[in-house]
Amino acid sequence: MCLGVPAKVLEVSKENALVDVMGSRMYVGTVFVPEVKKGDYVLLHAGQGMTIVDQKFAMESMEEWRRVLNE
Repeated sequence: MCLGVPAKVLEVSKENALVDVMGSRMYVGTVFVPEVKKGDYVLLHAGQGMTIVDQKFAMESMEEWRRVLNE
């Protein structure tokens, strides 16, 4: 089983993207989401954007992550 963490894309270059993961910024790979653009939300796994998701899903997922991390 794999877990994906939602992240908002802040900047995109040819090799990677700068994302915000619940307040932390990092660069991630975009090989699996070459069509990603600034403002999109992606699910991250092992430093790679795996799929683009809509904002509603990303917000709901982040809320669940916050809940789990605070338990």
